[in-house]
Amino acid sequence: MTVITLLTDFGLRDGYPGVMKGVIWKIAPYVQIADISHDIKPQDIYHGALALSRTAPFFPPGTIHIAVVDPGVGTQRRPIGLHLEEHYFIGPDNGLFTLVLQHAESLGNTIQAFHLDQSSYWLPDISRVFHGRDIFAPVAAYLARGITLEKMGSKIHDPIRLEIPHPEPIQGGGWRGYIIEIDTFGNLATNIDRSLLSPLGEVQVRISDRYINQLVNTFGDRPPGTLIALYGTAHDLMISVVNGDAARELNVSIGDFVEVYPENRTIFK
Repeated sequence: MTVITLLTDFGLRDGYPGVMKGVIWKIAPYVQIADISHDIKPQDIYHGALALSRTAPFFPPGTIHIAVVDPGVGTQRRPIGLHLEEHYFIGPDNGLFTLVLQHAESLGNTIQAFHLDQSSYWLPDISRVFHGRDIFAPVAAYLARGITLEKMGSKIHDPIRLEIPHPEPIQGGGWRGYIIEIDTFGNLATNIDRSLLSPLGEVQVRISDRYINQLVNTFGDRPPGTLIALYGTAHDLMISVVNGDAARELNVSIGDFVEVYPENRTIFK
């Protein structure tokens, strides 16, 4: 059975994800639809790209991923389809697929991209504000029925990419990174990957005006209320408060700095 996933910033109140499912099932009634999230921060393309990149690899080969975070809906931005080795991605050409493209490139996977310009595979009456329903959902459903992306679009080589912030080395050893996500629990995900910190051995972390002297393995390693640093589900450095909300306690936001130093380096506090 083919799986189609949905990731949007639509929320659930207004029924937009539901009508997309209805369109899909009218064309391909046998597919299984999985909701990744409909709570992406509204119009936040990077948040959508991050969520997609962290979830798509866990779905089976042949999965079709519809992603819609589309502040440019109805403009000249292209609807696109991607075939990245064993997975397909359907959505707006606005950088939403930057991270899955980077991941595919890092693995040496084959990348095929298409401008979905064959309107015979869209709904007949196209709204300028809901391409998720009128273009992306039917294209994904026809793809599940065996219609190829080649038939539904023209090959392209230049899908839009976001400029992604990277950690910066600190003179004398260490890394300066950024908060890139704040989850429901107030945990702070950073763009500092475990692979960067492993060569440093034991480390100390500075965030806002607070210092963490050692990484822990689990939330349960420290008492409730303790500010901790550990590796998250994507092997990135994460800042948390045990049974608390780190974002609220530290009064920090996405884009704020996080610095990591070797344990034996003196930091002026």
